[in-house]
Amino acid sequence: MAVARVTTLTASSKESFDDATRQALDRANKTLRNVTGAEVTAQKIKVEQGKIHEFRVTMDVTFILDE
Repeated sequence: MAVARVTTLTASSKESFDDATRQALDRANKTLRNVTGAEVTAQKIKVEQGKIHEFRVTMDVTFILDE
């Protein structure tokens, strides 16, 4: 029997939502073992002087706990 846990991460990028998502997943894989999936739950932008300054994503990452 496997037991999974879900943790919420937030990441940002000056490039794109895709880049922010990849950064969050890359960072999760450095700390968490057995990552099996992720769901982006929110996308936001930071605006400065009328232009997009930063892309932000919030995502739930699922990983299997060790036995």
